[in-house]
Amino acid sequence: MSTPSFREFLFAPDHPRVAEIRGLDAREYAEAATRDSFAGPMIEGWKTLYPQPFKGITNDGVLRPGLYPLAPARAGEEAPTPEMVAAARKLLDALTLDQASRLSYAVDAPEWQSWANPEFMQHDTGLRLDELDETARDAVFAVVEASLSPAGFELVRNLMRINGFLGDLVELPLLMNEFSYNFALYGEPSETAPWGWQIFGHHAALNCLVAGTQLVISPVFMGAEPDVIDVGPYQGVVVFKERIALARELMAALPAGLRAEATVYESMVDPAMPEGRLHAGDERHLGGCFRDNRVIPYEGISVAAMPAEARTILDALVEDFIAYLPDGPRSARRREIQEHYGETFFSWIGGWEGQEAFYFRLQSPVVVLELDHHTGVFLSNDEPAPFHMHTVVRTPNGNDYGRELVKQHPSIAP
Repeated sequence: MSTPSFREFLFAPDHPRVAEIRGLDAREYAEAATRDSFAGPMIEGWKTLYPQPFKGITNDGVLRPGLYPLAPARAGEEAPTPEMVAAARKLLDALTLDQASRLSYAVDAPEWQSWANPEFMQHDTGLRLDELDETARDAVFAVVEASLSPAGFELVRNLMRINGFLGDLVELPLLMNEFSYNFALYGEPSETAPWGWQIFGHHAALNCLVAGTQLVISPVFMGAEPDVIDVGPYQGVVVFKERIALARELMAALPAGLRAEATVYESMVDPAMPEGRLHAGDERHLGGCFRDNRVIPYEGISVAAMPAEARTILDALVEDFIAYLPDGPRSARRREIQEHYGETFFSWIGGWEGQEAFYFRLQSPVVVLELDHHTGVFLSNDEPAPFHMHTVVRTPNGNDYGRELVKQHPSIAP
């Protein structure tokens, strides 16, 4: 079976989906989206979830204590804190006093939870990159780059480039461009006290907290529609192909019985799904924006039941998910995830062969990893397609936003 091309699903320029919002910028569309038949109900639903006091994702509604002690990182697992601090201070120096004021929040501010991944701007947190001059914007990117691995920074920038490519394709460049993202700082840049940053917008949202030598980047949302740039200055950019291939290889490596047990729904839109399992915007994934306190029961099969070959592929899949982390924190995160394999579950929805669309989740007390193929938003496919996907990384039991580390730090008043 040939791979479907996203170009088969481009809206005609006069189609109401794109024609009715052409010419609107992000601020104008933020208002128009509230009246949109697709976005409006989602926005209303999310309003009830934000800003609920943060608790954290759990599997049963009960937070498990003691998973995230505040302590110096182990040798070889340290965060690049000095480089992060230097970049953040240069950013603040590059801004006006008004910009610096709008950029900065307390380290435990509820605005952490305002991030979202759609193209419409619900919360104008921090500063918009497409409203900054090039010097200030480059200083923002320097903070992000100092905090991520080279591969992670390149992936984030490529997702932003794909967003600009999509905006040009559908003639909505004011709404979707390479820089239509918000950035905020939380706390004061410090090599000892906790502080962090946040960037969010269409298909890219990262929340980064550093406390001394420990680094947490979670929640992370990365996605793409489409997953490739086929013309222009960034032609050849492709994202998530390896992750998707590894997921299919993992299913192929499972014995038939385990594969059937892992598959909780055989169809991406399955009549057996309970009411509410499908969300208009999130579709099947459960850890998206405004879901900081969600209860997500374990499903599927235990990782401990997987044969050795499948476990090896799973290790590679986890590695691909956490590749955005710099070397030291990535080693720490890998160890943390693997130490909980005995309490880790893997579940699947949909097919796994050829180009079939699918969803999967890996979940334990310390991580939730999700990948979900989606229907079109600015493309017209009404079935989940391999060229539109969402991926999610969560740190359950209270350490999204590094919140458990923040709570334990003596500089933070109880």
